[in-house]
Amino acid sequence: MSEVETTNDQSPAPKRKAKKPSRSQMRSASRRLALQAVYQWQMNKTAVSEIETQFVMDQDMATCDKTYFHEILQGVTADAKKLDDLFEELLDRPLSELDPIELAVMRIGSFELAERLDVPYKVAINEGVELAKGFGATESHKYINGILDKLAQRVRREEIAARRNS
Repeated sequence: MSEVETTNDQSPAPKRKAKKPSRSQMRSASRRLALQAVYQWQMNKTAVSEIETQFVMDQDMATCDKTYFHEILQGVTADAKKLDDLFEELLDRPLSELDPIELAVMRIGSFELAERLDVPYKVAINEGVELAKGFGATESHKYINGILDKLAQRVRREEIAARRNS
């Protein structure tokens, strides 16, 4: 038997179990889906419950934290005006001139900074930057970073001070 005609006597490689995503990976996936859902809500003014149902049915949510997705979507849409008020005076342009993706990212970042104290401020900022890199305009991540950093200094003052003193 020549080398080309060798038989396949090797046993198949054992199948590896798919590694379960970490909690932070699942939350990142939740933020990506929430960004898309918030964007849809901003653009279409569709009922949030309808958008959420659509996402649960149409999107692969196996690798995301569905509860966190729900909390972001509900929190951002219920308190959009309050969230806008948190960062609006930090902007260099009127809120109405923000790109819809930037606005959605800013709202999610503001929600996490103001309402989700279980999320470290650096994580909230970094996740906002990553969302902007993935979905926003070329340089929007720098803008998002600057605004969320200034907001963090207002709403997470104690956390930032404690981090500096440790």
